[in-house]
Amino acid sequence: MTPAARDPAVPTILTVDDSPSLRQMVGFTLKGAGYHVIEASNGHEALEKARANAIALVLTDQHMPNMDGLALIRALRAMPQYAQLPIVMLTTESGEAMKAECRAAGATGWMVKPFDPRRLLDVVDKVTR
Repeated sequence: MTPAARDPAVPTILTVDDSPSLRQMVGFTLKGAGYHVIEASNGHEALEKARANAIALVLTDQHMPNMDGLALIRALRAMPQYAQLPIVMLTTESGEAMKAECRAAGATGWMVKPFDPRRLLDVVDKVTR
C-alpha cells in the first residue's frame, strides 16, 4: 500500500532540535493541527531537508551539535527561496542578548521551552497563514 499523497495546500514545517523527545512533542502538536512536519536533528540535516522540500516555516533550537540555530538561520537566509521564510527560534535561551543575536541573524520570532502547545499553534498559524 502506498502512502496517501500530501496535500500541497497544507504548510510544511521543518522542526530542528537535537532532542528526539522535543521533536516528537512539537511534531505531535503540529500534526494534530493538520500541518505536515519534517524533522531534523541539527542544522546540517535541516539544510539538506530544506533543499529537498518546500518549507513554509522553520522551528529551530539554538544549541545543537554540528550546526547551531543561529548558523542555520544565516544559511537559510542566504538561500534565495528562504530569504523571507518565517523562522522561529524555540529554545531554552531567554536572554535579551541572544534574542538580539537571533533577530540580527534573521529570526522572525522567539519562543522559550518548555512550550505551551496552544501558544505554539497560535504562533505557527500567525506566520503560515
